[in-house]
Amino acid sequence: MDDLKIEEMDLYEILEIEPSSSASEIKKAYRKKALQCHPDKNPDDLEAAKKFHQLSKILEILADEAAKAAYDKVLKGRKQAALRHQELDGKRRKLKEDLEAKEKLAAKGPNRPQKSEAQKLREEIERLRKEGSKQVEEEVQKVLQAVNAEKNKVESVWDSSNNKIKIKWKAEKKDPNNGGYTQEMLHRFLSKYGEIQALVISPKKKGSALVEFKDQKAAEMAVELELGLSENTLKFEWINGPPRTSSNKPKSGLIKETDFESVTLMNLRRAEERRKLIEQMMADEDNS
Repeated sequence: MDDLKIEEMDLYEILEIEPSSSASEIKKAYRKKALQCHPDKNPDDLEAAKKFHQLSKILEILADEAAKAAYDKVLKGRKQAALRHQELDGKRRKLKEDLEAKEKLAAKGPNRPQKSEAQKLREEIERLRKEGSKQVEEEVQKVLQAVNAEKNKVESVWDSSNNKIKIKWKAEKKDPNNGGYTQEMLHRFLSKYGEIQALVISPKKKGSALVEFKDQKAAEMAVELELGLSENTLKFEWINGPPRTSSNKPKSGLIKETDFESVTLMNLRRAEERRKLIEQMMADEDNS
């Protein structure tokens, strides 16, 4: 059990459970504590790895019936001794400590009658160290999987501010129409892919804008599919490079017939949407 002094620790108190807790309750308490102190979740705690390791050793004791029984006897004896110790006055306490010291010396002799409960516990701990514990290995793996799942979930959260998209189109420096694009027009083109968090046309540089989408899929679709006006198409560029997505993974060369049908229908819908948008923009211009 490495440098852990199990006989001096209250393992149930550490896991915040009762000695009468069932095996499943012990494992559940271990997982909760292990997740809290895992090094990946506590990068500033230099002792996190040690705490995590200690918890697995504690589970090793409590998950093994023989080792747990030996530990319970030691814990019970220690609590009873502490209770008796509190009841003694100063003089009697000193006499008791002297007597215990003499008993420990005698126990080291060749004629000691029997092993103490603490010795039995240490033997169980040594046995577990040599044999290993499949239960503990399984529980440790569960904790590691949970930590990795949380880590991947956090990493996969979409942050629009870190995934800005730059939009470019042709426009002369002194062009009052900015190449034919306005804030409202760009919003119309882009909003059909999803909710827009921010859209800003550069007040200084003609033919330039920045956009942030609320959802990752919307941003990816806009970059991949949107062209804008046919006479002055839009070009998109990720400011910090494209985000890590499933769409960035190598695609299989095998395409099903249903995939072709889906792509065709999607393109037709987009073409119809673009046609309606253009008609609406032309009508608005006529009215103005």
